[in-house]
Amino acid sequence: MASVYRKKTGVYYISVMFQRKRITRSLGTRSYKTARKLISQVEKQILSDMINGTKESNSGPLSFHQLADRYLVFPNHDWSDSTRRRYRILLDNYLTDGLPANPTTRAMTIRVVNSCNNWGYKNGLISKPVRLPGGSKWESRHRVLNKDELQLLFDEIKDERFNSFVRFAYYTGARAGEIRCLQRNSIFPKHLVVNGKSGNRIIKLNSQAREILNQMDELWSYRRDFVSHKFKKEVRRLGIPDIRFHDLRRTFGYNLIKQGRPIYEVSKLLGHSSVTTTERHYAPLLTTEIEDFIL
Repeated sequence: MASVYRKKTGVYYISVMFQRKRITRSLGTRSYKTARKLISQVEKQILSDMINGTKESNSGPLSFHQLADRYLVFPNHDWSDSTRRRYRILLDNYLTDGLPANPTTRAMTIRVVNSCNNWGYKNGLISKPVRLPGGSKWESRHRVLNKDELQLLFDEIKDERFNSFVRFAYYTGARAGEIRCLQRNSIFPKHLVVNGKSGNRIIKLNSQAREILNQMDELWSYRRDFVSHKFKKEVRRLGIPDIRFHDLRRTFGYNLIKQGRPIYEVSKLLGHSSVTTTERHYAPLLTTEIEDFIL
């Protein structure tokens, strides 16, 4: 039988008695309502640990693996589903393989690990936060496709369904995760409603994107890994160097700005949280387009 109590810090703890042995663990919250929701899950974990012989003292600190599990299932983070999935992937990969080599993914992983540790410390799950350096050190990617590379993709990807997916991604500037499992009830005459990085967002449909949808009897249903692997295979076959699927989205934004579209419009079309985000991503690209000048 489990019981819940609150320490002077305001954090709730669970106490479980099993075979005359009492185990206590922090529930990592100062909300009684949230603590009640966590009781069943944490009690099962404690009993599983004891039955399976996991050694843990009553007041011993959680391992980072245990802390990460608690961090990811905590219901009051106010995360979108896509954010929770992304954090889970980053933490799972970190626990399995350590920090990744890619500078951007490495910096993102460090930020999530540090956030997990800070959360554990604030909620009484660990005695002190461990902070990894390097969370702000990443290399912005600026690769865009030129006109010839885009045309080569559109002409030479022989898989017609995947070809239409690539073209649709470019014409909308959508992320792969927003359109790879598109539903008919998400499609409206001039826009889509999709689940983006921070919740639902509207994607504008231009005439080229609408034409693709009108020609399709069955929408795409692609796994996340399939899109990236298939695209890499195609660009390798076509001899297009250093290209990722997400570069289609960057090219979409870059070409709109080159056409003279206001940065505010481009920001809205990309679904960025602010114009500042758009400027940060595209300013280095546009600097190279400034015409020659004399001082």
